[in-house]
Amino acid sequence: MNVNVAMDKDRCSEIFERVRLAASVSDVEVTVQGGRSALTRFANNAITQNVSEEGCEVSVRVQMGGRTARATTNRLDEENLRRVVRHAEELARVQEEDAELLPMLTAAEQGSAPTIDRYCEATAEMGAGERAEQVAAMVGIARREGLNSAGTYSCGESFEALFNSHGVARWHRQTLAEASITMLAADSSGWQKQNYTKAKRLDARALAEIASEKALRSAAPVEMPPGKYTVILEPSAVVDLMGFLAADFSGLALLEQRSCLNGRLGSKLFGENISITDDVSHAEQTGPGFDGEGVARQGLTLVENGVVREIAMSRGTAARVGRSELAKTVAARATGHGFSLPNEGGETAANIVFKVAKSTEKTVQEMISSTERGLLVTRLWYIREVDAYEKILTGMTRDGTFVVENGKIGKGIRNFRFNQSVLQMLRQVLDLGTPVRACGEEAFDMVAPAMRVEGFQFTETTRF
Repeated sequence: MNVNVAMDKDRCSEIFERVRLAASVSDVEVTVQGGRSALTRFANNAITQNVSEEGCEVSVRVQMGGRTARATTNRLDEENLRRVVRHAEELARVQEEDAELLPMLTAAEQGSAPTIDRYCEATAEMGAGERAEQVAAMVGIARREGLNSAGTYSCGESFEALFNSHGVARWHRQTLAEASITMLAADSSGWQKQNYTKAKRLDARALAEIASEKALRSAAPVEMPPGKYTVILEPSAVVDLMGFLAADFSGLALLEQRSCLNGRLGSKLFGENISITDDVSHAEQTGPGFDGEGVARQGLTLVENGVVREIAMSRGTAARVGRSELAKTVAARATGHGFSLPNEGGETAANIVFKVAKSTEKTVQEMISSTERGLLVTRLWYIREVDAYEKILTGMTRDGTFVVENGKIGKGIRNFRFNQSVLQMLRQVLDLGTPVRACGEEAFDMVAPAMRVEGFQFTETTRF
């Protein structure tokens, strides 16, 4: 099945109408989502696996006054659509009434979602042979350098449609191609990862060249003492740290006193050079221009010159904030960042974009040249939260950690464990690079810069 033809907005609308007619209640919401994806995995410089999957899921939510429930199916025949509606209604009837549950969103309330084109037909049509060519290019570099490579190359297309019985009608589709590669030597490694909505932008060969250079350059790593260092964090490392902070820009997290921003809204929490937005319309972002209820996503200024400004809110959270003391410090408004109902998570900032003045941007090489003694960090892994309010994280460096001395990259070093407050880190940023689409392994993708940070705390040296 060609998903983008067989499952377009009209086809999803037809499914909604079938569900609506089968329902015995008037308040019905239907989400139809799915797509197809394929992945080629390689290890020991050879392809080891080709997998692909295709599917479609219909999720039905019904609302009866203060009660709501959801049921889901991946079968689209008439009998199973009727069955999933019955299950949703049966579940809703046994729920406790929620006095704070808002009426279902109306067309008048949904707002105008940004027009976003994130679909590329050439990417959607990539086959196993084309993926194998990309893998061959990466493996070829590993063989040339006497390294052992492992990783993946994947591509796919996805869609999401949302309709309800009050006239809400949303549709989004996108493609994505991604490459990830680790280059292994006897006692060192290098890594790179990237994805784009258009496969032609994804230069797998260039990623492999960088990963191989890191592996070769970090051979025979030396051990350095733990302590505070000036650190140059590449964008992937920044992304995985910032992922632990993004969820705190949530109205529900503030109401429930579990955000590191409680008592800090409107205050200068970070350095003057830190400005962060949530911008689904940014050319390097992905995802739909609406949230789990169909509310249009709005751009947010989360941090402006170090000051915490705006917060993501779902409809339900905005109503609760409006009745609370929090309304004195932050505007109570639905921003289009809510999850599908019912849920206990509320909302999150999901399209993080750093803003850096062009006149102040520095390349990684310029940051290195400005550092008398410090470290260059490719990426971080196995990150865990130690202190939620101060946002202290612990984790380890990996796949390319180097000493920087007298403005030059030196030897590779044994990896460190860090114990660092992200809030403090963002108060000690010396330089910022050009924000780019960046991928990590422990957080969602962002548009983030490289950073040169003073006083980053490392507590222990690893054995590798």
